[in-house]
Amino acid sequence: MDQRKNIPIFYAFDSNYAKYAMVSMKSLIVNANKDFQYQIYVLHTKIEKDVQEKVKRLEEAHVSISFVDVSEPLAEMEKKLPLRDYYSLTTYYRLFIADMFPQIDKAIYIDSDTVVPGDISELYQYELGNNYVAGVRDQVVIQNEIFTDYVEKVLGLNRDCYFNAGMLLMNCKIFREECMLDQFVNLLNAYTFVVAQDQDYLNIICQDRVLWLDAKWNCEIFGEIPCKEDFKIIHYNLASKPWHYKEDFPLAEYFWKYAAMTEEYETILKEREEYSEADKEADDHSGDSLVQLAISEINNENNYLNIMKNNSGKAKDRLEVLDRIAKLEQEGKFDVDVEIDPPSETLMPDDIDYLNKTLGGKLRTKYAYKIGRWFLNMLLRKKKLIIKEVKGIEHFRNLHSGAVITCNHFNAFDSFAMQVAYDKSWHHRRKMYRIIKEGNYTSFPGFYGFLMRNCNTLPLSSNYETMKKFVAAVDRLLTKGHFVLIYPEQSMWWNYKKPKPLKKGAFTFAARNNVPVLPCFITMEDSDIKGDDGFFIQEYTIHIAEPIYPDPEKSRPENAEIMRKKNYEIWKQIYEETYQMPLEYTCGQIAE
Repeated sequence: MDQRKNIPIFYAFDSNYAKYAMVSMKSLIVNANKDFQYQIYVLHTKIEKDVQEKVKRLEEAHVSISFVDVSEPLAEMEKKLPLRDYYSLTTYYRLFIADMFPQIDKAIYIDSDTVVPGDISELYQYELGNNYVAGVRDQVVIQNEIFTDYVEKVLGLNRDCYFNAGMLLMNCKIFREECMLDQFVNLLNAYTFVVAQDQDYLNIICQDRVLWLDAKWNCEIFGEIPCKEDFKIIHYNLASKPWHYKEDFPLAEYFWKYAAMTEEYETILKEREEYSEADKEADDHSGDSLVQLAISEINNENNYLNIMKNNSGKAKDRLEVLDRIAKLEQEGKFDVDVEIDPPSETLMPDDIDYLNKTLGGKLRTKYAYKIGRWFLNMLLRKKKLIIKEVKGIEHFRNLHSGAVITCNHFNAFDSFAMQVAYDKSWHHRRKMYRIIKEGNYTSFPGFYGFLMRNCNTLPLSSNYETMKKFVAAVDRLLTKGHFVLIYPEQSMWWNYKKPKPLKKGAFTFAARNNVPVLPCFITMEDSDIKGDDGFFIQEYTIHIAEPIYPDPEKSRPENAEIMRKKNYEIWKQIYEETYQMPLEYTCGQIAE
């Protein structure tokens, strides 16, 4: 079939909602241009066979309807998520589409409480470019002051840049390339939105990459209806529905026009007759509850926006970190971490396969690298990480053996910067491994924890037997020609520009395995972009110096000490030449 003539459309509903979805489908089918073929997919978990058969009787020569059970993807999703009992499973469905249907590059998603008086093929013709979605501005947010405040004061979005997710034209190709589902899972683990649930997450993730459509493509029945005629899609959103109210329900005639064309017409009419005053009061209560949820989030000191950025403009935790750094430098305690990490669990020998010999470990590493690659590309694209220049890449490229790579440690993202340098070195047949702290492997939660455990990381351990496995693994990797990235300063000090005194471990490994040390030092300067923490994002220049080779005439301890001192002097020289100032510490001169 000519894919240009094939239009995929997705619904998600259960057996109880099927009769209303049938009205939406019927309206879509009646008004759709018959020059196209329409493949309607229904995402569900437990829709009975007789209900499926009833829906499928809507099929016509140009329209086919398929039911897709998403129970298995939901089960996989539940492994990644904290418990959220109030979530309806259907809120996840639209996030599965791109990954479940890799053959589809663009698709339409429609809520079931809609009718489609327009030609749906016209919607599909919009070119999305690099946008995630095409959508319509949410009228509830535009017209209701409380929800306006919620979007701006909780989500940090402009009221005019928040879409209603009841109708979306989705760029499935970009969803897959940029791992939209994983972005959603990561954000869901980081913060719980309770007002519009996945619609809030989608708006945050898709920010600045939305093709805005005329309101006629998602004409919401709320307040002042934005489109007076030429309705393409009418959306009976929120709690009140035309199949429950006889009197003065806006644009209800469109619903009943198409309901009369389905075999569920009498059933829906009867339901309207039996809808009680108590039921209507429950609708009102539902609306009031949503407003109260929004107010509660606006007043929550720990809401999403307040977590991302405090009212002073600079994140309080970053200011506290800078204060701790200043005090530690004055005291000469350069090897003490300043970040407050989660309590560390001990890594036991049976808990780690350093060389990834198992199939499961290899598959997790492959997946982690895919996600890590997406994350790195996202950081670079959104200028959360800015690499201004890589100097001395030829020193990296000219390595013909394994090597210990040293780097100053000042940011969780400096590892991604070194990944950029590794990529530019063209050593893709030889891997780069990273030595990390024990707690980063055993206790770090969420997305970053997954990367820590699976992206060719070599965690230290407070257990002696585990450390024996660690040392053996590092030795083997170096002798096999791979690279091991080590932070010899031992501590991470956020945005600290000076080189700190170096510990001997990295250089002991190099001396014992007769491989060079490749000294890398990253310098920083303010960009013109302010980050979420209120500080200017730093532009990094990665300086790669000539390798330091062990002297075959020296002993291992002698070589380790010589290489350590030479590495420090190289870093010191790069610092002083770049920043045009002598390297001095507030604690006075340090012994090196």
